[in-house]
Amino acid sequence: MLDEQPGPLAGLRVLELAGIGPGPYACMMLADMGAQVIRVDRPTAAPAPYDPLLRGRHHLTLDLKHPDGVAAVLRLVDWAEVLVEGYRPGVAERLGVGPEVCSARNPRLIYGRITGWGQSGPLAHKAGHDLNYLALSGLLQQIGPLGGKPVPPLNVIADYGGGGLLLAFGVLCALRERERSGRGQVVDTAMVDGAASFMAASYGLQARGLWKDTPGRNFLTGGAHFYDTYATRDGKWVAVAAIEPQFHAQLLARLGLDPAEFAAGVGFEGAPYDALLDTIWPPLRERLAAAIRQHSRDELEQLFAEADACVTPVLGMHEAMQHPHNVARQTFVEVDGQWQNAPAPRFSRTPAAVPHTPGTAAETVLQLSGFTPAEIGQLRDSGALSE
Repeated sequence: MLDEQPGPLAGLRVLELAGIGPGPYACMMLADMGAQVIRVDRPTAAPAPYDPLLRGRHHLTLDLKHPDGVAAVLRLVDWAEVLVEGYRPGVAERLGVGPEVCSARNPRLIYGRITGWGQSGPLAHKAGHDLNYLALSGLLQQIGPLGGKPVPPLNVIADYGGGGLLLAFGVLCALRERERSGRGQVVDTAMVDGAASFMAASYGLQARGLWKDTPGRNFLTGGAHFYDTYATRDGKWVAVAAIEPQFHAQLLARLGLDPAEFAAGVGFEGAPYDALLDTIWPPLRERLAAAIRQHSRDELEQLFAEADACVTPVLGMHEAMQHPHNVARQTFVEVDGQWQNAPAPRFSRTPAAVPHTPGTAAETVLQLSGFTPAEIGQLRDSGALSE
């Protein structure tokens, strides 16, 4: 057996067929929590040693276009409890490692699939990326400045949240069900489905007349003065999220603004929503922006340090690593001299281990998975296994 890592998923055996984005993120989450993950890389794609998405793995390089490579993967299926793949629909089947073949060998296998559009539907076989899935889910339409165009919000919402995290959740749900039935199943994860699920609260607000289907026209997307980013005197930024009246009151008090002037614009359920968006909030934004511009970002952080006003500095990546709160919580960890995100969430009894970069030799991984030295030699000789 491979060395067992600490964490709530200690001992869970996962086989990852190499992909990009959400699949590796899901497997990073599983590995962070103690799962034993063997990642099968393509011959032309060597793992990056400092990529957090690939940490905590044991790596093999097998050619799945070679019959011996396929046979080796199917041997690993016998070892695994979970398989994760991110091919387009039908590719795994053509390679000979689809769910029917794998489940026939290992009926308890949880077969996790991650695609942009899902395994079915008119777009199932089309290419796409995070931005496309956000666009079709209705989420992208909500992000951007008032009167402007929808803005790409990195590639984290559909890829990593609606894709990778949803896949990890689905795998754990299937594992829980397997405790009752004793049977594995296929988990069909689509990034467009995950992105749509993030819109649940917005649909609820829309049903109450408190959501406009356009960029920058909602209290959570920059339409309100109390939920936005503001430039500071030194050309940096702060984030203001003082939605509730008690937080809004402290925001005004610390900046020396008159509460009476802002009374009509507190919250989002007082005046009619159109009136708030069109006539009440815009002048309040200008007053708030002018007050904030009188201070540097660091001055504002100190000004609001003891206040529950929901005001925070907008930090860069390296600044975030050095912020006292993140340092105290060890939100970032050093792995082989490189700083990266720490495992999350935290557990009281079964904490995760500090992540490690890939390092186990392919021959060792195969031997610990049940391959004999002779079989490993045959894989090398045939060209199916490479270093």
